[in-house]
Amino acid sequence: MTPPAAATAPSAAVFDAVILAALAEDSPWGDITCQGLIAPSVLATGAVTAREAGVFCGAQVIESAMRLTDPRITMEPQLSDGDAFAPGAVLATLSGPAAGILAAERTALNLTQRLSGIATLTARYVEAVRGTGARIVDTRKTTPGLRALEKYAVRCGGGFNHRFSLSDAVLVKDNHLALLSADGPKALTAALAEARVRLPHTVHFEVEVDRLDQIEPVLAAGVDTILLDNFSLAELAEGVRRVGGRALVEASGNVTLETVAAIAATGVDLISSGALTHSVRSLDLGLDFRPEAPGYVGAGATAGARLPAELRS
Repeated sequence: MTPPAAATAPSAAVFDAVILAALAEDSPWGDITCQGLIAPSVLATGAVTAREAGVFCGAQVIESAMRLTDPRITMEPQLSDGDAFAPGAVLATLSGPAAGILAAERTALNLTQRLSGIATLTARYVEAVRGTGARIVDTRKTTPGLRALEKYAVRCGGGFNHRFSLSDAVLVKDNHLALLSADGPKALTAALAEARVRLPHTVHFEVEVDRLDQIEPVLAAGVDTILLDNFSLAELAEGVRRVGGRALVEASGNVTLETVAAIAATGVDLISSGALTHSVRSLDLGLDFRPEAPGYVGAGATAGARLPAELRS
């Protein structure tokens, strides 16, 4: 698992790759509204503001979207990723060519709203289990192409990352078990033993079970983590007792904000939830131009205000 400490962000190159694809999708041949109505020389200042409370994740998204659209746009973050904010909070300020800001607006907002939604929901789960010792972890149920960013958002909310990919760890799930069971009851033990020989010694082994009577055979096979899937609260508590500290215990299935505290109280080490990323609600954020800014459109400047000479292309 990757810890949330400092919530180290993916590299700027990772953000840029996602943003470039999104910008190309949104504006394949340019923004024809601005091409027809807004002169390239028009300047503006704007602010990305919160219309509801939440946890911020998107400073690099906004910066990349603006820079890749027009490097003359200046973006100043007002909060750091992982900071909580109230309705009306200014998350970032922008200044530069108005057409560029408008062309990047939707891409910047779409991703920042989603990532902030993930960080906010994760923070609520983390708060719900505070004091229990259980960790909230995500899953691979992420948006294709956005996994690195969405898992970063989980860390910004105080959660932990499960596997980033199928290459990270061995996780034997129900379909794997169905295939192995055809070879008899000892097939899992033999398969795991062979896998440990084939794979590097650093590889983590986890097996999913859906019945209490599967726990002892799985532990005997030698695992680092056992995943109790869709267990009742009573079954989770009994599962923790049976494992007895011989492996980490992860709970999954039927995890909601309403149930997560009770799940944590059973003594499990990890609680994984795909809902953190697969069905999260994007936060309500907006970008508005600020007419009070001196020297820019709306504050004594004309619609044809010229860029400073050093910024003209």
